[in-house]
Amino acid sequence: MRYLRIARVVAIAAAGLTGGSGDAGAITERVVVNRYTGLAIDGHDPVAYFTDGQPTRGDRDIEAVERGAVWRFRNDANRAAFLAHPEIYGPRYGGYDPVDVARGRIVAGQAQVWLISGQRLYLFSRDDNRSAFMADPAGVVKQADGQWPVLLETLSGH
Repeated sequence: MRYLRIARVVAIAAAGLTGGSGDAGAITERVVVNRYTGLAIDGHDPVAYFTDGQPTRGDRDIEAVERGAVWRFRNDANRAAFLAHPEIYGPRYGGYDPVDVARGRIVAGQAQVWLISGQRLYLFSRDDNRSAFMADPAGVVKQADGQWPVLLETLSGH
């Protein structure tokens, strides 16, 4: 059984503790991480999905902490790209399956079941959900966007 915990995303102001863009907006997204390691996407490089077209394990010596999770990268260039644009390279909905999010459920996506659509990375809990997403990506995203704020409240425990 895979053990997961949910890490809180923290918005850091322009003081730049993470070297981010300085956006001090009220970010409340959650990210799926391994309960014991704190790794997002099971240690896979999020940028490699875009550059290599496949899940690629990151190097334990090339890491960054962003959105409350530890992210690994296969090279320094991928790390720099991610830190410059985590909103692009990080999986949408924090790595939760967008089809399940659209149905009002929180189910962690798997690193090996993925798709890039609209320049965003999506992780799915199973192949059937990826196929359902591919049939109507705009419709699924619209429904998921409507459910996501409610689900975030559930995740926050409020």
